[in-house]
Amino acid sequence: MVDMNALSAANAKRWAHAKPTRKAEAGNVALRLYNARRRYRAVARETGVPWPVIAVIHERESSQDWRASLAQGDPWNRVSVHVQAGRGPFESWEDAAIDALVKCPPFLARHRDWSIAAALTALETYNGIGYAARGVPSPYLWSGTDQYRTGKYVRDGVYDPGKVDPQLGCAALIIALMELDPDISFAGAKIAKSAAGSDSAEPSLTNPSRGSIGAFVVNLVRAVFGRK
Repeated sequence: MVDMNALSAANAKRWAHAKPTRKAEAGNVALRLYNARRRYRAVARETGVPWPVIAVIHERESSQDWRASLAQGDPWNRVSVHVQAGRGPFESWEDAAIDALVKCPPFLARHRDWSIAAALTALETYNGIGYAARGVPSPYLWSGTDQYRTGKYVRDGVYDPGKVDPQLGCAALIIALMELDPDISFAGAKIAKSAAGSDSAEPSLTNPSRGSIGAFVVNLVRAVFGRK
């Protein structure tokens, strides 16, 4: 049995220390997801699941293929054959997504806690808790960050410790989405400067961005008045 409280705590700790390892790739994928936010928000309104969560699931399950169901990546216009099997056919991608979140385990539409720890754990359970049972970080979350190296279920029940997941994980994508849009937020989900790729302080009047007009003025004042 997996202790879900312990898993949530572990995911919160991993989030606090996570640094992207495929930053440019994650940024490109995040932009693609962000540009489709209107469709994700439509599903969010019907389910209560935050749209960034829906977006990263869509990317993980089908590389954002609008012909594929959110539940498992099967075509939504036919009856699904993979887990979750027997769903559909549906009238649209949105209808299939709502069904996946409302009527299929782990029933994400029933979740009310969308703090970052709870959101990450909900995403992990959406994929399955086989990694948690092994005590290893799930690539479904952490691929594309320094919290993951190797190990992947190559098919149901078959774990290959040397296999590297080629897809970006949900946490890496959420980090990239939050960098893209500051309005995206989860309780307790501040991004460390190291994760955002900046080790310097935020630009200010006394510390302007390099190359900006502010930097020119500050350097001029320092030159005139001899400030170092």
